[in-house]
Amino acid sequence: MAPDWSEVVPHVREGLVVCDAGGVVRHVNPVAARLLPELVPGTPLAAGVPAITTDPAGFGHRSRRLTARRVALSDGRCCWYVEDVTDHVDRADALLAERARASFLAGVGTTLGSLLHPDRAAAAVVRLAVPVLADAAVLVLAPRAGRVRWWRAVRSGDEAPAVDGGVLAAGDLPQAVADALGGVRAHAVDWLAERSTGAGWLPGAAPGGTHARLVPLPGVDTPAGVLLVTPPPGGSPDEDGTELLDAFAARAGAALTAAALYRDQAEVAETLQSSLLPVEPPGVPGIQWGTAYRPAQAGLRIGGDFYGAHPLADGGALFFLGDVSGKGVEAAVFTGQLRQCLHALHRVESRPGPLLALLNDTLLETVQAHGQGRFATLVLGVARPCRDGGLTLTMAGGGHLPPLVLRGGGEVETVPLRGMLIGVVGDPRIGEATVRLAPGETCVLYSDGVTEARGGPRGDQQFGAQRLVDTLTGCHRMPAPALAERIAQVAGDWLTRGDHDDVAVLAVRAVGPGRHLHAVPAPAGQPGTSR
Repeated sequence: MAPDWSEVVPHVREGLVVCDAGGVVRHVNPVAARLLPELVPGTPLAAGVPAITTDPAGFGHRSRRLTARRVALSDGRCCWYVEDVTDHVDRADALLAERARASFLAGVGTTLGSLLHPDRAAAAVVRLAVPVLADAAVLVLAPRAGRVRWWRAVRSGDEAPAVDGGVLAAGDLPQAVADALGGVRAHAVDWLAERSTGAGWLPGAAPGGTHARLVPLPGVDTPAGVLLVTPPPGGSPDEDGTELLDAFAARAGAALTAAALYRDQAEVAETLQSSLLPVEPPGVPGIQWGTAYRPAQAGLRIGGDFYGAHPLADGGALFFLGDVSGKGVEAAVFTGQLRQCLHALHRVESRPGPLLALLNDTLLETVQAHGQGRFATLVLGVARPCRDGGLTLTMAGGGHLPPLVLRGGGEVETVPLRGMLIGVVGDPRIGEATVRLAPGETCVLYSDGVTEARGGPRGDQQFGAQRLVDTLTGCHRMPAPALAERIAQVAGDWLTRGDHDDVAVLAVRAVGPGRHLHAVPAPAGQPGTSR
């Protein structure tokens, strides 16, 4: 008589296996027979498919993924519901894999997007590639000046990959790598792995037993570099892995290109900034120079204030300090033009008044030709040593603040020097004055960034000319570099807000015959020191 299965609820999509109290199979429905053909009524369940009892939550069988659920029946019997979850697991695995890929690529973009140093970006590329994409990754950057920089990361157990690198001559690269750097798409070839192993790029790799792949990293016109990767032992890039590798390469190439562009722009900016920075005055016997410079935009290191000096054939020196309209890069470029004009014109005319008139005519032609509408204020002077160790200063003024003289007794005098702006009208009125400095006395030139510094107790008061005089009073024993720095420091302390105008100070001190102390060149924004 057929068994009574009234206690069992049939499931069309599930396999059904019924066992007696001894674990012997008594019934197998058609779905279960298809999924588990080893189960035959009258045979022990554990002998046919052991995994159904040891790992019912999920086990592989005949390339399928199955789950089994046990339901107890009366008299010690039980039934097993078996379900084919292969498609479900595959979809879940694919979803998890896609999420993992998306998360990996998002992390790559975040990490590489914040790196603008080429070496740091390159090291991060190989570090990110291992172990997700490969057991070993070698990044070869595009050649520069005949040399090639390479970086390597190698899997090291469960620890973070070890990263190192080196430099090669461009001619020493394997041909496939050189071709890939030239834009030729390379394929995975056995001899590439062998040559890379021979070059020392793949330490510990077995010759002939390592699979390698070259992936160009996109650049502007040619690849920014080439990534050499070796998959884990026994593995090779599948279609999904290739897509992930290509997506990684695209992000790495963009990051390396941005870093290289930033490096090139920084080098250009550094070169241009260096040419626009105020030049420290040269040593001249009998004169001690002191300088201080604070640009309005500290990050640029350059601004619209300038100073400088040139030695003269008769033993004296031409010196100047000025301020052009505006701030930042455009103002700094204009100061560079003005300094170059002075450098050329002082060889033709060394008298301050006529030289300032020549400079005005030259600047007028420049600003009118370019439609800049810029102007400058300037104090220009000639210092000549005297027999007693003092100095005679002959100065011309073009709309700039009047110089101050710190006498040997500690008192401060204002030089009555006026004049019109430079670069505005032809034949401007130019003020002239002559000052005699005894040994130990100092003449101070300064920009309006000092007197117009806003701050103080209320935060809106200008530093003003009187506070500058008070700052200098009694400082007659200070050397010129210390005096210039004191002015800039006191004005800086007065400020209560971050924004301010450019600050420049030039101090000219008579130090006696045979001596020529001057400011040691210092980084922009930092004072010089005497030597």
